[in-house]
Amino acid sequence: MENQKSVFKSANEAAAISAKQINYHLMGYYPITPSTQIAEDMDLMKSKGELDTVMIAAEGEHSAAGICYGGSLAGARVINATSANGLLYALEQLPVQSGTRVPMVMNVACRTISAPLCIKGDHSDIMFALNTGWIILFAKDNQEVYDFNIIGLKVAEKVKLPVIIAYDGFFTSHQKRNMKIFEDDNVVKNYVGEYKAEYTAIDVNNPITIGSYMNEPDIINNKYQLRLAMEAAKEEITHQFESYYKLSGRNYNIINKYLSDDADVIFIVLGSAFDTARVAVDNMRKKGLKVGTITLRALRPFFNKEIANACKNAKAIVIGDRQDAYGDGGNLSTEIKSAFYDNNIKANVITRVFGLGGKEFYVEDAEYMLNLAITSLNSNVKSFDYYGIYKGGEYKETKYFEPITEVNSSMDYDVTDNNGFVTVKNINIKKATNMPKRLVAGHSACSGCGIPVNVNLLLKGIEGNVVMLFHTGCGMVVTTGYPTTAFNINYVHNLFQNGAATLSGILEAYKERQRRGEIPQGKITFIMVSGDGGMDIGLGSALAAATRNHNMIIFEYDNGGYMNTGYQYSYTTPLGAKSATSHIGIAERGKPYLPKDTPKLFSATGINYIATVAESNPQDFIVKAKKAQYYADNYGLAYVKAISACPLNWQDEPRYERDVIRKAVDSCYFPLYEIERGITKISYKPKNKIEVIEFLKAVGRTKHLAKDEYKDIVNRIQENVDKKWCELNNQTS
Repeated sequence: MENQKSVFKSANEAAAISAKQINYHLMGYYPITPSTQIAEDMDLMKSKGELDTVMIAAEGEHSAAGICYGGSLAGARVINATSANGLLYALEQLPVQSGTRVPMVMNVACRTISAPLCIKGDHSDIMFALNTGWIILFAKDNQEVYDFNIIGLKVAEKVKLPVIIAYDGFFTSHQKRNMKIFEDDNVVKNYVGEYKAEYTAIDVNNPITIGSYMNEPDIINNKYQLRLAMEAAKEEITHQFESYYKLSGRNYNIINKYLSDDADVIFIVLGSAFDTARVAVDNMRKKGLKVGTITLRALRPFFNKEIANACKNAKAIVIGDRQDAYGDGGNLSTEIKSAFYDNNIKANVITRVFGLGGKEFYVEDAEYMLNLAITSLNSNVKSFDYYGIYKGGEYKETKYFEPITEVNSSMDYDVTDNNGFVTVKNINIKKATNMPKRLVAGHSACSGCGIPVNVNLLLKGIEGNVVMLFHTGCGMVVTTGYPTTAFNINYVHNLFQNGAATLSGILEAYKERQRRGEIPQGKITFIMVSGDGGMDIGLGSALAAATRNHNMIIFEYDNGGYMNTGYQYSYTTPLGAKSATSHIGIAERGKPYLPKDTPKLFSATGINYIATVAESNPQDFIVKAKKAQYYADNYGLAYVKAISACPLNWQDEPRYERDVIRKAVDSCYFPLYEIERGITKISYKPKNKIEVIEFLKAVGRTKHLAKDEYKDIVNRIQENVDKKWCELNNQTS
């Protein structure tokens, strides 16, 4: 057995440590709670010179999976990490990776699938991966996450299939426990050995075709080969468990049993709940009850005979599903019941769905499950049910706000259409305060957060009826915590990558239903609000909506990062800024590239109105909001972008935020302009234009750039700002 040391780490940290010891070539990733910490920790290690892995921040999980696939095809060892809807977004890529027999490792910190949106742990995501052709190992605790990451890679490369290491979000991903890791990284390197792919996409001396088109006689053979590989994985997993035992002293079996061999009643459960079940078993054993519990360490391949054999002496079995397949139980219970039928297990089997959305599972709950199975021996018990639901109180519809009507939201702003060019007059800040708030007080945004400020400034320029759609992000999370809402207008949420498409569907259906006479004629302004990196993962959908030119407004509050997941850098984070995935150290110098110019991208679609706004210039902001509404109502899609402060992650004081925003504007880091029918107009020229360093050093995340050692980065930022400002001036009519 090799030397090991005790550490106090979470499962995410354990996964990152194993990745460092393996020394993967490449990681493609995209932030999503609760798996993001793996990429964060790996980036921190890299900044310290402890890790060589190439870290590629994708614009979404689908692309992250593609990056990993590409790396694997180049003969590299690759790792990924995701959760919940991120796994589903990447799902299309998973059969590609297994179907072409490409080994890799992906950690899945299991989380609730939206909707409704919930970031807590259950197993509704991982069960979607059962049919992808991936091996799935399920770890119950931090130690197993570390060990299975090492074992899983070995298995993947032996049978040529990708491997998922699954574990419970938050219960396991974030809770720290004492665990053991190898003192010497070389122990892990020697165990996994040197990887040499049999074929690669970069071997020019031996050209090959990967991912052929196949017709039916061949495809069935291909899938059969994948099936044989999965069957071979059974033997390989068992072999590697034995091999790893000699290395670590930790003995793993496919079926993790606890006092189940002589038990009359067995509780089967996945993940961290197994430890809770063990305590319940101990309590009930003290009372003379012959109960036990088991968990599975592998979901794919499925060890049918081994599961049945572990339960052969039981009289009653209760299966806990932390997910529902909306048939007669979750996927776990369905497959176990099938195994029992195939192997002639005659025990009473009942199923209970529990712990959805991270609902706590206590020892008393486990005891209830076991007692339920005991009861089933002598009386009728429902074979399937939910556990832990509660009957709500009597529903009484309460109207907290009167609807905002077209009358009380009309400010009589003076809008003139001059042959397709719009002017707005009769707007002043004092008058705009009379506009009823659509986003009201009571939200839970951080002090100084720019989101409610910017959204309300936008809405001060929008008269009449409004329907708003928010991407996932801080703006959505802090305003709509069930059962309350901070909106007194119609509000919709959808995920980053589909927001613009969803709003397109709403507004086009609205117009069509009016045309058919199903709903009264009227006018609604449709607005999509995006931020927190939403114009990364959601850019494709947004640009497509712009190309189709729907009558809507896309409003982006750009806070320069994925703030809702703990601030990982996005494509609009400043060059050189520090974040949870762009650390400052001997081997890293903050975010490695310049931010993208989103207004320019929207300009390329040919839409009629584009504008940038800032809370430091409220009059200008409201005027542009009104122009955007007019263009959206009459000509098609309008795009408005605001720079939005995030004191928590910008690392500055909320009371100074407006001054910080003004510095961004006065340095022309964030210039204020509009593009109207292809013609650029600068709406604010600073009287005393300041150097960009004045803005950068006012913000905690970039203040280190004031040091001489970062002068080259500041010069590059300044050059880019000057170039963009020059372009804007040259384009101005």
